[in-house]
Amino acid sequence: MKKIILSFTMIILLSGMQIQKPLKVIFFGDSITNAGVKPGGYITLMQEKIKQDGGPSYELIGAGIGGNKVYDLYLRFQEDVLDKKPDVVVIYIGVNDVWHKQSSQTGTDPDKFLAFYTAMIKKLQASGIQVIVCTPAVIGERTDFSNSLDGDLNRYSQMIRDLASKYGCRLVDLRKAFLEYNRVNNPDNKESGILTTDRVHLNPKGNQLLADLMFKGLSTN
Repeated sequence: MKKIILSFTMIILLSGMQIQKPLKVIFFGDSITNAGVKPGGYITLMQEKIKQDGGPSYELIGAGIGGNKVYDLYLRFQEDVLDKKPDVVVIYIGVNDVWHKQSSQTGTDPDKFLAFYTAMIKKLQASGIQVIVCTPAVIGERTDFSNSLDGDLNRYSQMIRDLASKYGCRLVDLRKAFLEYNRVNNPDNKESGILTTDRVHLNPKGNQLLADLMFKGLSTN
């Protein structure tokens, strides 16, 4: 009889307990995000930190494809994001939209960039998904304003800041953070090798900085 009563009590207690599922976070972007899930990548570093700290439980998913621009993200938006039913989506795009204007004349004009980006934010928020937006970091690390695409990067970054403000999204301002880091740590005005391997893609220090910034953006209340 005691065993039956005990079992019944345990059932009541367990039924009142809520099993907390990990927060599902999708990082949606280009080759930088694709590399982020590899050893030493920023998403992998975030996963390691979460495991070590024993803090909030997150399921981190990388959804990056090399060469992608904002309209590529929009075209695979349903399958790679909405169908996976995430709690949070981190949009990190813009480098190729600017860079490819110069390298292959296939970049994205500002009005189209804004339209596709806005459409994704609206769809995510309509589905009850929290949105974190990121400014593109660098295309060249020189600190004397001689990187040829600094002007466009600044312009597209400001568009993303404005979208964050307009739609109440969290903002991870990578552009600002990377510029500040280079001002302090690039006294020789090198075009790469401080946070990047090739002016764009991240070296170990770049991945660590990105991981720290993303984690801060994710964990901010």
